Parts: sequence; C-alpha cells; structure tokens
Amino acid sequence: MLTVKVLLIQGVCPVYKVGDEFYIIDGYRLKANFPLCMHSLASIMPYYVALSKGISPKELGLSKSEGSAFVQCLDPCEYTGGGTVIFELLIA
Repeated sequence: MLTVKVLLIQGVCPVYKVGDEFYIIDGYRLKANFPLCMHSLASIMPYYVALSKGISPKELGLSKSEGSAFVQCLDPCEYTGGGTVIFELLIA
C-alpha cells in the first residue's frame, strides 16, 4: 500500500488540506474519504508503480535519503491563483 499525504500547500488549494491522506492499494486501487484532484494524480502516476514494487525514492530521484518520496501537483499557483500541493508518498 502507498500512502499519499498532503505535506504542504503553497497558495490556496480548493481540494486538499494539510494532513489529508489517500491510499493506493494493490498498486492500482484508490481509496479516499474525500474527492481527489486530477492534478495530484497526474503528479503521482509516473512513480506509484515503481514505489509500490519497492524501488527506493532516492533511486527515483524523489528524496535525498531512503524513506518517503516527495512530489508536487502541477498547478503553478503563482500564475493561476490556485495552490501547489507537496505530497509525501509513504510505502507500507
């Protein structure tokens, strides 16, 4: 299982708040108790399979050390007035 946690929001995100979590189970099923944002899924999609298969975040360039991976959504808040969300991806 991959846990996706909202770590930081720059600007204003209309979907997430800091601390929100959703899950990718069995490498393909999403589980959340709230609506998800397509921008966030687009940011996670290139990496979720590799992380679910045990490839280290450091090897993928998603962390300075072993442990969690970090990605951000695609909304450039400075230009859109929206919010850029930083996600921590935790492998369980």
